Amino acid sequence: MQMAGLGTALQVDKKGTIDLVTEVDLAVERMFREMIGARFPDHQILAEEMGGAASAPPGPCWVFDPVDGTTNFAHGLPIFCASLALEIDGVAEVAAVYDPNRRELFTAERGRGAFLNGVPLHVSSAEQLVDAMLVTGFPYDVHARVDEIVGLFGRFVGRARAVRRLGSAAIDLCWVAAGRMDGFWESDLKPWDIAGGALIVAEAGGRVTTLTGTPFTSRGGHILATNGHLHDAMLDVIRDYRSTWDQAH
Repeated sequence: MQMAGLGTALQVDKKGTIDLVTEVDLAVERMFREMIGARFPDHQILAEEMGGAASAPPGPCWVFDPVDGTTNFAHGLPIFCASLALEIDGVAEVAAVYDPNRRELFTAERGRGAFLNGVPLHVSSAEQLVDAMLVTGFPYDVHARVDEIVGLFGRFVGRARAVRRLGSAAIDLCWVAAGRMDGFWESDLKPWDIAGGALIVAEAGGRVTTLTGTPFTSRGGHILATNGHLHDAMLDVIRDYRSTWDQAH
């Protein structure tokens, strides 16, 4: 359904100044909700377009993003995916992210590893930021926080081999798991953006925390996911930048 809509005259609406939703987002989510409702009628669902439990509910909850990277999708840019996690009592136990452009299915099950099209995944071995390719995203209120957001981006540009901004948090995380990227950071995220990808990184041997180094939860809103080797160095850059920013503002 995503690929059938790519590059066509889609109906695109705004949820915010730069936050888009397309008819495909809505159609995919409706299809998913119908399927889960038929198969697991007692399970809860949290998904981007039609909402759900704001805080992690007890028991099983499916956390779903029908199109992660909607802005890319609406512009015909082939960097988007569907992202899914099954949380039990707020902890992701199973995850799947499907990139239809590359026909890549990333999966993970807690304690059993992560896979790409059935082949085991493992994070990269980069040990220094100067040897690392990093990736990030910008929040939807970036227009009001340009200096703050771009300032941290600049700090990493000055330390890493390269920094990218692709427009899909779930793909960013999966590419860290696959060793294509070495680290990912972003703030102001929703559970459906990161619940699945975070488990895939962890099961691929990476490390996942908040931006302050505390334990990650999908409802926490921000994330640092790395190959493990770079984690403390990235935390140091973030802490130093935040301290400097707070003192100046």
